[in-house]
Amino acid sequence: MNTNADVLRYTAFTTDPEGGNPAGVVLDARGLDDDEMLAIAARLGYSETAFLTPAPDSAPAPGSPQRSYTVRYFSPKAEVSFCGHATVATGVALGEIDGPGDYVFATQAGEVPVTVTLGADGTPRATLTSVEPHITDVTPEDLAEALAALGWPAADLDPAFPPRIAYAGARHLVLAAATRARLADLSYDFARLEALMHRLELTTVQLVWRASEFVFHARDPFPVGGVVEDPVTGAAAAAFGAYARALGLVPSDAVLTLHQGEDMGRPGELTVTLSEGDPRVRVSGAAVRIPG
Repeated sequence: MNTNADVLRYTAFTTDPEGGNPAGVVLDARGLDDDEMLAIAARLGYSETAFLTPAPDSAPAPGSPQRSYTVRYFSPKAEVSFCGHATVATGVALGEIDGPGDYVFATQAGEVPVTVTLGADGTPRATLTSVEPHITDVTPEDLAEALAALGWPAADLDPAFPPRIAYAGARHLVLAAATRARLADLSYDFARLEALMHRLELTTVQLVWRASEFVFHARDPFPVGGVVEDPVTGAAAAAFGAYARALGLVPSDAVLTLHQGEDMGRPGELTVTLSEGDPRVRVSGAAVRIPG
């Protein structure tokens, strides 16, 4: 088994190597099979690792950088259809090698454009554009099971935010806490929540608290990926933006800020942009190489 591929380590949605959400990035995964990619992701231990191969029929002009890739994402336990933080990390990694500009990632969820820019201070940022999102109801029975697994009384939910399953490349159950203290106190039944999430085909549970009109705090239990909590979750942020717009909780044209990872000691910040007339959601953030 070939598990000696060159793995880059980045952390997304932060400029601090000790913050944000770490991701592995394999820029050339040609020759790796599924078992080998899973083994690399498991050995690395991050919530996701991205594996890139050139997209079919995407050969660049001589001297030009490759701009289109097929990207697959593996957690330590399984492949996932889409991962936002690993996409941002990969975008920044490519931008540092081939320069800022537009890239296209072909994922299992669909085509995801990624734009890499440099800030005034030279900090690279990547913006992903999600696939078209959708929102579905969650049954009272499934909601009750989720709350029981989390150990959350129903009274601890914010009644202004109805529970829903939101999708913008991956499925997430959105639950809103009524208080910041409720969000901060996360101790759940791993096996019970994992079983429910497998049955509902969820990637994470997106737990949020509204700090102000356009500012939110979030946490994402991720037992199906083999980790207790995902530090900063781009795919869930995209799904949440779609959810908040669909339910009229924010304007259809808005910029949201999500803070995540503070309760884990890995703070990160995501920018979620909603645009009038475009159902897709854009998620932006910085990323930085992890030394070593």
